[in-house]
Amino acid sequence: MSGHVPVMLEEVLNALAPVGGEVYADGTFGGGGYAKAILAAADCQLIGIDRDVTAIERAERMAERERRLVPALGRFGRLDELAEGAGFSAIDGVVLDLGVSSFQIDQAERGFSFMRDGPLDMRMGGAGPRAADLVNRLDERVLADIIFRLGEERKARRVARQIVERRALRPFETTADLADLVERALGGRRGGRTHPATKTFQALRMYLNDELGELGRALVAAERILRAGGRLVVVTFHSLEDRLVKAFLRARGGQTSGGSRHAPAKAPGARPSFQLASRKAAVVSLDEAQVNPRARSAKLRSAVRTDAPGWGGEGWAGFDLPPVEELEVSE
Repeated sequence: MSGHVPVMLEEVLNALAPVGGEVYADGTFGGGGYAKAILAAADCQLIGIDRDVTAIERAERMAERERRLVPALGRFGRLDELAEGAGFSAIDGVVLDLGVSSFQIDQAERGFSFMRDGPLDMRMGGAGPRAADLVNRLDERVLADIIFRLGEERKARRVARQIVERRALRPFETTADLADLVERALGGRRGGRTHPATKTFQALRMYLNDELGELGRALVAAERILRAGGRLVVVTFHSLEDRLVKAFLRARGGQTSGGSRHAPAKAPGARPSFQLASRKAAVVSLDEAQVNPRARSAKLRSAVRTDAPGWGGEGWAGFDLPPVEELEVSE
């Protein structure tokens, strides 16, 4: 299906529990589905954050009608700075709906989906290297690492090798071109539920936009900006995201000591900075998954900020892969 459909909306509202007079941040404004519902649920204020200029343009049009909405262009890894820039030193709730938005998927010119042939782009913010730069110029070993670690593609080395062999003949320019190559490299569809190129596209998109790094920074930023009693709600769409959120909340909730690649170690004497709503993630209902197939893998985790000082840290950068800005991908 196309168009914007907010995922697990009822569960998000229950976890966020909007109250009149409070201030919330939607770190992934996208099509504004959560924003509309939150503002309708209570006489509150909402900071609508997105790195995508087109999403902020939608937020600005919405703000012309709804003055309680404050659009903020930027990465949600800086949500505390963006909230402070909007005049709020502390807020009462943060919601993050991760991954790529329906608007981005449905626009062929953005290059996120091989279901609609378009330029091989995938940039959420519209600046920096494109996905085409990665597949046409990255070292084969680095490319394989990205596809294996972020796409969890078992045959990543084969995919990377065939990408490098093909680009020596002519560069990749479109989503369909790359998807066809990956499909052939993996031996065709063979009756699988998902397209063989799905994991490779996921890996390139996540790496290009530093999605896990941004998520790690956003969790720490939420810890800094949320007042005691503030709610953190995160909707994830695959295991890497959910694993990071789970580890962070379990550590900050005092259920582990931290010290993993997903969560920094607990400082001596530090008290839990979050109280978990549940040890288990809420999953999308069968009815919603049938109506909106894009939601079928969604999970929701939430927690409430305690009055303990934050643990600090800068978040988790992700798998020790070289930052995209340090790669030599330009002509």
